[in-house]
Amino acid sequence: MKLSKEMVTAARKRLLQMHYESGVGHIGGNLSCLDAMLLTLHEYVDANDRFILSKGHSAGALYIALWSLGRLSDELLTTFHNENTLLGGHPPPSGIKDILSATGSLGHGLSLAAGTALSLKLKGQSGKVFCITSDGEWQEGSTWEAIIFASHHRLNNLTILVDHNNLQGFGSTDDVASMSPLAEKIAGFDLDIQCVNGHDFKAIRTILDTPTEKCRLVILETIKGHGVSFMENRMEWHYLPLKEDQYYQAIQELDAA
Repeated sequence: MKLSKEMVTAARKRLLQMHYESGVGHIGGNLSCLDAMLLTLHEYVDANDRFILSKGHSAGALYIALWSLGRLSDELLTTFHNENTLLGGHPPPSGIKDILSATGSLGHGLSLAAGTALSLKLKGQSGKVFCITSDGEWQEGSTWEAIIFASHHRLNNLTILVDHNNLQGFGSTDDVASMSPLAEKIAGFDLDIQCVNGHDFKAIRTILDTPTEKCRLVILETIKGHGVSFMENRMEWHYLPLKEDQYYQAIQELDAA
């Protein structure tokens, strides 16, 4: 399904509504990866493919992307973060067909994706695997073990999308445990490494439409809180819920964009 500007705006607004009504934070990192997630799920993941969200605290963006595809209902979105809900703060281990496994906050989704990609190859199946990680996850040893595995097995059916918004829970990624420039740190592996504006749909399509014989890793240069002026590049929106006046201001800004 071709993604339109109207669909993207509707998804951003529904994300804010869901978080506002539930009183839940983690909005900034949801907005930084939502564009790439929408594009990937709408245009590149078909029935034979797999999608794994490794940066689990952006589960809200995943729920909204599935909602935009008609796979989750408005009624279910109203249960986000409530008691006995399927839509927890991190992707659930079961109950939603399009979510293969729980991925916690971060650190092990890429291992799951690499193992899934290899299993498809061993079975002779044509499906592809897409995995979104945060940039902070590249401070995790398990992520490097997974990339060693993916490179060694030349998993050209695996695409890794890194939401590189430069902020994490306790500050900037450079201040907490710098891996900059990330592309240079990863360059020693036998991968197809690309860097692109993570909010430029045309540029992302150009990369994903190009065939490769290697595992592909795309560093998405993104903005935390993208599209909402008072959230953009502000670490506190890793945590904060929206107040009423902030919610309505954010909706107005998205409508005017």
